[in-house]
Amino acid sequence: MAVKGTPIWGCAKTPYSRQGISDLGSARSGLALNLSLRKWECCCLRVSLAQRAITPVEDEKPNLPGMESAGAIERIEDNESRGFHKDMNLLPKPLTAADISPLPNDGSKVRVAYQGLPGAYSEAAALKAYPKCETVPCEQFEAAFKAVELWLVDKAVLPIENSVGGSIHRNYDLLLRHRLHIVGEVQLLVNHCLLGLPGVRKEELKRVLSHPQALAQCEMTLSSLGIVRINADDTALAAQMVASTGLRDTGAVASSRAAEIYGLEILSDKVQDDDDNITRFLILAREPIIPGTERQYKTSVVFTLEEGPGVLFKALAVFALRGINLTKIESRPQKQRPLRVVDDSNEGSAKYFDYLFYIDFEASMADPRAQNALGHLQEFARFLRVLGCYPMDTIP
Repeated sequence: MAVKGTPIWGCAKTPYSRQGISDLGSARSGLALNLSLRKWECCCLRVSLAQRAITPVEDEKPNLPGMESAGAIERIEDNESRGFHKDMNLLPKPLTAADISPLPNDGSKVRVAYQGLPGAYSEAAALKAYPKCETVPCEQFEAAFKAVELWLVDKAVLPIENSVGGSIHRNYDLLLRHRLHIVGEVQLLVNHCLLGLPGVRKEELKRVLSHPQALAQCEMTLSSLGIVRINADDTALAAQMVASTGLRDTGAVASSRAAEIYGLEILSDKVQDDDDNITRFLILAREPIIPGTERQYKTSVVFTLEEGPGVLFKALAVFALRGINLTKIESRPQKQRPLRVVDDSNEGSAKYFDYLFYIDFEASMADPRAQNALGHLQEFARFLRVLGCYPMDTIP
């Protein structure tokens, strides 16, 4: 019934192609994508609210009350009015999924990719995991995955869930699409600040920019001030937009580090509705780490189940029977096989959603209990893949 002594890193009863799962192969095979190489250079990020779409990165786009389009903001053309902010020519240009460039590296630092601009919370998570690392901003989550696969960076740090906003569904889908391994996690306590131009009081603000999740997490504070909320791709970009446009009646919800980088003032600290606002990030690498038992480990897996009543109950029971604690369960519809057809002699055929199940549990793959549990799970699963086994982060 169980597989003993041998770690299970991935198995499937049918080929991945039948499950809607792509295998990108080795990281170096990405060179076949015919990506042109150019020098990594720093340039000024001249972002115009009228030219750049400022929509949320996640799949879900919450409809926040009082929100208006970015076109409602007029850009100030007077360059002298923007002399307050720091020289943004020194900031690195974010990588995009379509335009990945090799980075200069002297081998002395770990290079860590993250989504967003300098000052984003993802950058803070990368620096918490690797305090002396070289952080590499990426425009999209997809670009961060590809940067690791193409050996342009060593690691990527990406958000996976927030204690208030919930799961980042886009990154769950990308975990399955790409062949990277989870090698660690970072829990970061998020402190939202209301930022504005120097000399501006928060009562003068008429609108505020930020990522939709950040805006939702500060709903009570922003509502009390009567401020119109406007979506931006990430919190650091919102701060950069305020600095670039020079509009005194426009603020941003972002980190204190973003205020320092873009020359803004903190008008109010801890404006989030819930003080215990924690985001969990995953650290991704090309190769898995060798799990041990000397400290607390967490293992993440994804699987699909055979048809039948009570199959999910049986799948989860394999962990309970061995005293293994589940810390997270997430279900996602299969993209290329969204419906399952079940024949019924009385009613004809019925269609149901077909799901992938992502599970995190507290056990190391070096622990025989975890090996036996996954061996038992194979009896019910059509597909099973271990996404990573990594040390737990218990300190936000």
